[in-house]
Amino acid sequence: MPETSDKYPTVFTPIKLRHRTLRNRIVFGAHTANMARNGVPEDPHFGYYRERARGGAAMIVVEPTPSHRTGILTSNNFLHEDDSVIPYFKRITDECHAEGATILHQIYHVGAHGDQDNSWEPYWSPSGTPSMHDPWGSHEMTENEIQELIDTFIEAARRDRDAGFDGVDLFAAYNCLIDQFWSNLTNKRTDKWGGSLENRVRFAVEVCEGIRNMAGEDFIIGMSVSGAEPVPGGLSIDDKKEIFAYLDQRKLVDYFSIGFGSYFEPTSSIVPNFHFGMRLTEQDAKDFKSAVKHALVTTEARVKTIENAEDILSLGHADMVSLVRGQIADPHLANKALEGRAEDIRPCISCNQLCIGRRLNNYSISCLVNPSVGREVPWGGDTSIAADTPKDVLIVGAGPAGLETARVAAERGHRVRLVEKLGEIGGQFRLAAGQPERGEIGALISWYQTQLEKLQVKVELRTEMTAEDIRNSGADEVILCTGANPARTGFQRCISHRETLPGVDQDNVCTIHDVLDGSVIPGNNVLLLDDINGWPPASQTALYLAKERHMVSYVTATDVVAAQLNSSGAGGTTRRRFWEFGVESLTSTALMKWEGNTATLLHLYSGEEEQRDFDTLVLATIGEANDHLSRELADDTGMSIHTIGDATCARTAYMAFFEGRKLALEL
Repeated sequence: MPETSDKYPTVFTPIKLRHRTLRNRIVFGAHTANMARNGVPEDPHFGYYRERARGGAAMIVVEPTPSHRTGILTSNNFLHEDDSVIPYFKRITDECHAEGATILHQIYHVGAHGDQDNSWEPYWSPSGTPSMHDPWGSHEMTENEIQELIDTFIEAARRDRDAGFDGVDLFAAYNCLIDQFWSNLTNKRTDKWGGSLENRVRFAVEVCEGIRNMAGEDFIIGMSVSGAEPVPGGLSIDDKKEIFAYLDQRKLVDYFSIGFGSYFEPTSSIVPNFHFGMRLTEQDAKDFKSAVKHALVTTEARVKTIENAEDILSLGHADMVSLVRGQIADPHLANKALEGRAEDIRPCISCNQLCIGRRLNNYSISCLVNPSVGREVPWGGDTSIAADTPKDVLIVGAGPAGLETARVAAERGHRVRLVEKLGEIGGQFRLAAGQPERGEIGALISWYQTQLEKLQVKVELRTEMTAEDIRNSGADEVILCTGANPARTGFQRCISHRETLPGVDQDNVCTIHDVLDGSVIPGNNVLLLDDINGWPPASQTALYLAKERHMVSYVTATDVVAAQLNSSGAGGTTRRRFWEFGVESLTSTALMKWEGNTATLLHLYSGEEEQRDFDTLVLATIGEANDHLSRELADDTGMSIHTIGDATCARTAYMAFFEGRKLALEL
């Protein structure tokens, strides 16, 4: 019997896609998990995709393989042009089929936008246009080389068919190889591959026809595409509609999946972070849906929630929805919604720190809110296994480390008591929810509140425990998650021989924590000193103050504001917002002293000092571990005591969530 849902009827209406009937309309779209080892998918990939199939995704599109040696973009890509990958993929496709999912594989070539440091090859493109990925140029292909690439796409599809995939997804988005042929900006050829519409789509047509002739009718050919090119002279929506209609009339493509962004603009837009709105490709999907009669249309990019998915589909704006980061954060999103448990879906907070952020730093991806990502095999997936012997567990501190430890320990059957000295759970992580466009953090904390209530965790707020209280608690396991306190010394790494900033003890000095918790209201003219320049992003506090109509000057020793946010896609959008809201950036600069209302600023390159007046100095510097309980209890050998998160040393939220999950699984 088909799966149905009263609350999300359209999402859970099955749909026919060529020879397959999808159990619902939820897709886990293609993205680079970067988990390959020696060019093949092993346990990390296997567990990653199996868990999303178990969680109810109707269709999974496995991360791309380059069709050809000139198209490599990441160092951990799957092997190209090599049949040795087939049995490794077969393990994944067999398991995902057993779990009821349709599974495809993406084939890509980025054309002019390659990465020579990974490929050690020139970039092949239609007309030798410059790369938008790095400063270099590309090689204009000969006709023989174009045919060579067509053949490698077909051969890649043949390997996928032999590996048990139900079809392929051809990468034609963001101005990469296939759509470089489409665009007059990147295709200036005068032969049969350029000029007229028929010539510009010829490459895509020959790839699709070649795959169909090779694989037969029972094989899906999808295409990942994007909207209008965001530059003058680029392809418009109407141009794209004409191209898709051309392909659709010939029944060459079974679905189009609509992505957001382009290599023509900062790549942060391709994986949009919390600075972007929701449902970013809904209108494009609606427009393209009107242009095709045979192909299905998938919308992606910040659909994010099952409610958004239902609304888009019920309006007829798309046939399917791709929820990638949503199903990274919670691989069981589909099943939870189907079972009427939408409140149990762990929300993605769109931080991009451990998904695209780790990928762009050349690590395998994970997830800030779900540290089981990439560890599904050793950790047993996203659902915790019951403990052999339930214990009494005392957790001190309800920040990220405490919340995740409490949730997982209780899920495993332990009796959990969570004690927090403040009046709310969330710790300092809650403060970040008050920064501009960070409300999704608040949704995550609310999710924890719901889960702890369901799991009958005993939560005690406004309770501060002493070492003696802990000794008398009777707990079998004690986990100290007391976090870190904001440092108030004004220490700066660029002048590390000075432990304290002169004047830091004045009344007109505070921390970003004081600002966000409302305990201090700064004066009108604020100097914000950021010695972290990363996560947690003090830059967002600067924007918060600017939006509250403060004049904000932001001083950092680094050369670029929010540079450490670049890999998560938030660096460029943060700097744009600085410009929009009038935040002054004082880069490559140290604060030497603070006297009354006067700041002495040192430019680190020129060595020149400048004095300027401000009303308030706001500090964003590394915290200090709140480890007094750990130290007081260090010699209590009769107790099982663990210290995790920032109580060990000040770090990031994702380490706290990770250590919480890891420890709870070991109890």
